[in-house]
Amino acid sequence: MDSRDSSEGAVIRRRRECETCKRRFTTYERVEELNPLVVKKDGRREAFDRDKLIAGLKKACEKRPVSVDQLEAFVTDLERRLQEFGEKEVSSTRLGELIMERLPTLDEVAYVRFASVYRSFRDISEFMDELKEILEARGSRPKGKG
Repeated sequence: MDSRDSSEGAVIRRRRECETCKRRFTTYERVEELNPLVVKKDGRREAFDRDKLIAGLKKACEKRPVSVDQLEAFVTDLERRLQEFGEKEVSSTRLGELIMERLPTLDEVAYVRFASVYRSFRDISEFMDELKEILEARGSRPKGKG
């Protein structure tokens, strides 16, 4: 039925209709580029899983004004950056840091949610320190403070 380029030509969206049942289907095609293996904290290695990353980001962005298209673009950009590094492996710690560098530009609340899981804060003071860093980075101060 229809094919369109999106994401600066990195993805092709195709719409099809089944001739038998008349249902419509949308597929997305992207150039398969080799992503590095992710080295977990315990030393295990696993393939970079785009869908797993998007699922985690969806949880962080739950009930936030962030569209699936924005998440797809975020992960596509992350994949592009990983490929530019040219490394065959990336630590899960480095991957998490790359995500956290860019996530505040997508949604600050999602960033805090992601950070609270990723950084495994031991207590509320660590969590508050992280919030203060976010506020300082964007030049704001908490309401009701001096």
